[in-house]
Amino acid sequence: MIEEDWRVLTGQTSAALVPVEHGESFLVHKDVLSPWTDLVARALDVGFSLRIASAWRGFDRQQLIWNGKASGQRPVLDACGNPLDACSMSEDALLFAMLRWSAIPGCSRHHWGTDLDVFDAAAVAQDYSVQLTTAECTDCGPFAALHDWLDAVLREESAVFFRPYTADRGGIAPERWHLSCRPVAERYEKLLDEARLIDWIMAQDIALKDRIYVHWHDIFHRYVLVTPDSNA
Repeated sequence: MIEEDWRVLTGQTSAALVPVEHGESFLVHKDVLSPWTDLVARALDVGFSLRIASAWRGFDRQQLIWNGKASGQRPVLDACGNPLDACSMSEDALLFAMLRWSAIPGCSRHHWGTDLDVFDAAAVAQDYSVQLTTAECTDCGPFAALHDWLDAVLREESAVFFRPYTADRGGIAPERWHLSCRPVAERYEKLLDEARLIDWIMAQDIALKDRIYVHWHDIFHRYVLVTPDSNA
């Protein structure tokens, strides 16, 4: 693997990224911009204002989120999205609770610029604060109609995007709002190296890394690798 690919995998570079403007700037991988623009235009044709809530996220940002949760400065949620008392949990319990909703720094698909959290700006007021919750994206939630439409679009044979987290497989919680650009994301996922990644993690300032090391094989296969759902 060339060093630049490793830096992309672990969120250490933004060299392959280009900006997307939606009121504020988000960065995506240069090979994602065109298919994303096409999807936005297609959504607009049927009345949806498809927008990005989160795109590329570098290692430093992911480290801040992760370490903040481990230290109690940021909320840790249970499988239903309810706050947990992190101070009363064992390190292992805290680790796996955090993994439910957050990637270990260096292991996030958002590092690659291939993955986007999306919403329908036409469905809410301009000052609405997007939470990226299941309630927003299902049943009577404001973004349910968008995702019902995406269900059909993503099933098409020519679909470029897919949802990496469509069902609860005992790892990361389902995230209907999370889209991934398949051709680019799969290229990076194939480069993931279990042994090299844990060695690199252990050299970083990452909270709970000693417990990550103990459970690494399980974590790598349940939380880092993704098997795309053909029915996404």
